[in-house]
Amino acid sequence: MVKSTSKDAQDLFRSLHSAYSATPTNLKIIDLYVVFAVFTALIQVLYMALVGSFPFNSFLSGVLSCIGTAVLAVCLRIQVNKENKEFKDLAPERAFADFVLCNLVLHLVIINFLG
Repeated sequence: MVKSTSKDAQDLFRSLHSAYSATPTNLKIIDLYVVFAVFTALIQVLYMALVGSFPFNSFLSGVLSCIGTAVLAVCLRIQVNKENKEFKDLAPERAFADFVLCNLVLHLVIINFLG
């Protein structure tokens, strides 16, 4: 039973890898950006757990900035994906402009929260 489970897991990873290799490069770059933003948020949480959270609003601002940016990047990925029929009429330039504008608003709110 263990051999079949590991074989199933290997087959799953092979199928995921082959499916993801067909993904366009611009979507892979956005995926990398999302992973980086989430990883940065995790590092901040780990730092807070080890060192402490004296300026708690700074910690909260940093984590919310990373997570908010990741969420906005996922929205950009959904809008730019050519296989998504829901946003077929939306130009990629318009989606990127929305991403930049929403990031600007997000970070203005975060800077305001810092004081």
